Amino acid sequence: MTEMKLDAYGKINLSLDVLSKRQDGYHNISTIMQQIDLKDTIILREIGEGIVIESDHPKVPLDSTNLVYKTAELIKEKYNIDKGIYIKIQKNIPIASGLAGGSTDAAMIFKGLNKLWDLNLSERELMDMGVKIGADIPFCIMGGTAQAEGIGEKLKKLPSFSDKLILLANPGLPVSTVKVYESLQLDKINKRPDIGKLIKNMEEDDIYSLSKNMANVLEEVTLRKYEIIDRLKKIMIKNGALGSLMSGSGPTVFGIFDSEKALYNCKKDLEKMIKNVYVTKTI
Repeated sequence: MTEMKLDAYGKINLSLDVLSKRQDGYHNISTIMQQIDLKDTIILREIGEGIVIESDHPKVPLDSTNLVYKTAELIKEKYNIDKGIYIKIQKNIPIASGLAGGSTDAAMIFKGLNKLWDLNLSERELMDMGVKIGADIPFCIMGGTAQAEGIGEKLKKLPSFSDKLILLANPGLPVSTVKVYESLQLDKINKRPDIGKLIKNMEEDDIYSLSKNMANVLEEVTLRKYEIIDRLKKIMIKNGALGSLMSGSGPTVFGIFDSEKALYNCKKDLEKMIKNVYVTKTI
């Protein structure tokens, strides 16, 4: 096999709590991560040597700053691979959006090269390597629904929460994850999510209680800086979303719906204000 095509699915955080700051500069978190069917497409092709990246999006870096490049480099060095790899990234997930676009692309490089080069690595081995490149990569390798702790690498599979209608609104703001975490005052967080309660809601497939109980402590930082995020949430609720939340460190806001009609009416309303509005679902 010399070429393959892979689907790289995005994620949302159904809740996110930040527990403490670590000595290494990262933060310990507790979050529920959910894969969605908004996806990038990755094409891998074996070449003679080197790592060549192409993309249809002008803002995707094509050099060693890209997580995809770092992943391919890590695998080539670790397993003494003397062949090269061409990687084409077709972007649908907005860049720097809180939807793990870069991480899921890198996750697919781990999975794809494992197969392409017959490395026979287990999912666990891929996830252990993935965390060295990015905290969200292990979840993107595993997929589905999971509780993540530590910096995001300690994962516990949760009951499937698939086929729920999701609307995404991305205002296209340049939000820095690092700066959001740096600005968070842990002793002044007003509303923390009850992760245990949310997991119970999922086990009972209670979309209504889960939607009401969602919380993301990083909203306290990002909403203060970008008032539009709060406006997007309010438009979602006004148009029938069961609940609305910012994903990750933002700026994307999502709403959970139980009615396609309400979802598409909300999409029309949001598109009067911003360009990037996506209909998706949980997988």
